[in-house]
Amino acid sequence: MNGILDLLIGWMAHVDKRALILAFSAIGAGIAMIAGIGPGIGQGFAAGKAAEAVGNNPEGGRPATIVMLLGSAVAETSGIFSLVIAIIMLFANPLVTREGIGIVLAASAIGAGLAMVAGIGPGIGQGFAAGKSAEAVGKRPKLQSPIVRTMLLGQAVAQTTGIYALIIALVLLFVNVLK
Repeated sequence: MNGILDLLIGWMAHVDKRALILAFSAIGAGIAMIAGIGPGIGQGFAAGKAAEAVGNNPEGGRPATIVMLLGSAVAETSGIFSLVIAIIMLFANPLVTREGIGIVLAASAIGAGLAMVAGIGPGIGQGFAAGKSAEAVGKRPKLQSPIVRTMLLGQAVAQTTGIYALIIALVLLFVNVLK
């Protein structure tokens, strides 16, 4: 284990320091976006429960939807925080020279892939919302329209962290921070 660590540290000693900082910032930006998993799952759960509530009590549909949206907005904060940190890591270190371009590009590719892990949250959350909505429609088929409307609204909100991750991945892949 010490041999691998020595090799890694020894290799990094020969890389331009500013390039190394930006490279690790790119990886860190991708890792930061993993925080989007939580809001995606939470918002999907809220959307599913709201759709279920509409199915159980159609008169309470509007209040349930409002509560779902408010709760989803609060749940989104950690996704927003991770987006802010990722953007700061990407653009707060503009001192890199072309000397370290290889490691920066490699780290950007890794960071872009890691950022997309955040898509797990919205996928799970939206699936949960769809399942709960299907349950509610199965119990009360006449309420399909308001249940589906509530589900789609909640799923749209749950998708935001996936969109944040996509933005960071695209920035990592296409923005030339070495200008």
